[in-house]
Amino acid sequence: MKKERPLIILNETILPGERKTIYMEIAKLHTATKLKIPIIIERSKIDGPTVLFSAGIHGDEINGVEIVRSIIVQKINRPARGTIISIPVINIFSFVNQTREFPDGRDLNRVFPGTKKGSLASQFAFHLLKDIIPHIDYAVDFHAGGASRFNAPQIRIAPQNEELKNLAAIFNAPFTLYSKNIAGSFRNACEKLNVKMLLFEGGKSLDINDDIAQEGINGAKRLLEYLNMLSPKHKVQPIENPTIYISKSSWIRAKRSGLFHDYNKIGCYVKKGVVLGSITDPFGKFEQKVKAPNDGYIINANHSPIVYQGDAIYHISNELLQNDEERSEN
Repeated sequence: MKKERPLIILNETILPGERKTIYMEIAKLHTATKLKIPIIIERSKIDGPTVLFSAGIHGDEINGVEIVRSIIVQKINRPARGTIISIPVINIFSFVNQTREFPDGRDLNRVFPGTKKGSLASQFAFHLLKDIIPHIDYAVDFHAGGASRFNAPQIRIAPQNEELKNLAAIFNAPFTLYSKNIAGSFRNACEKLNVKMLLFEGGKSLDINDDIAQEGINGAKRLLEYLNMLSPKHKVQPIENPTIYISKSSWIRAKRSGLFHDYNKIGCYVKKGVVLGSITDPFGKFEQKVKAPNDGYIINANHSPIVYQGDAIYHISNELLQNDEERSEN
C-alpha cells in the first residue's frame, strides 16, 4: 500500500503514523491572555483521504463540541488509513463567553472566505480556509439550533448534489434537508474549495443532549467505515430506518404573544390539524392551540417558555422526495 507523505499545517510537520495537537492563534483576549485553538491530528501510515470533524463555529452550540470530543475520547479519530483532523471548538472566543457571535459582534459563519486584514472574525475565517481546508477531502461540521430552538438530528446538504446525497445516506441521520449554501458560510466556502461537507444539526444551544450526540457519533463512524478509515476496533450500528430526505419545509409562527407549551412532537410525523402546542397568557384569560398546517415531520421546535407574536415556533416539512415519502410511510 502507498504510504502517506508528510503533512505540514501551520508550520508543523505531522508524519505518517503520528498523532499531534497543534494550535492556531489569531489574536489574544483583551486581557492579553493567549487564546489558542487546538487542532488534533491523527495519521495512519497508510495512504487515504483526509477527514475533518469540526464544531463550535457558534460558541453556544455546545452539543456539536460534545460530539467531536466524544469522537476523540473514544479514539474513533484514529484512522485505519488516511488522516483525521478534529477541531472541537472552532470559535473558541465565543465558546469562552457562551455566545453565538465573535467578540466583534459578527457571525463567523457569515464572513467566509474572510480577509487577512479585516475584522477579527474575517481574519479567523481567512486563516481557517488558508491553513486547514486545503488539506481536507471530506468534512462534517456539527451544529445545534440557536435561540432555544431544538433541532431534530439532521444533515443539511445543497440540492442537486448526488455525491453529497450519497454521503448523507451513509451518515444516516434521521433527516436530510436540502438547503442552499448561504453566502459567507463555512459550508459554502468549503464547497468552492471542492471539500465534500456534511452539515449536522441537532439539539439546541447551551445544552448537551446525549441522544443527539450519539446520532452524530454513529454517523461519523458510518462515514469513516465507508471511506475504509474506521478502525476494526469500532462497531457500526446497523441502519434500521434510512434517512428521510426533505426537499421543502416551512416555519410555523406564533399568532399571539404569551407562555408557550410545546407538546413534544419533535421528530414525529404529524397530520394536518394535530395540536403541536399551545400559547397562553400569564393570567388565565386565553389559550390558543398551535396546529399543524399540513402533514409533515416536525424537525424543529422552540423550547422557549415565552414567545412573541411572529416568533418561529415549529419547523415542519411540507415536501419529501417521492421515493423517500413512500419509504417513510412503510
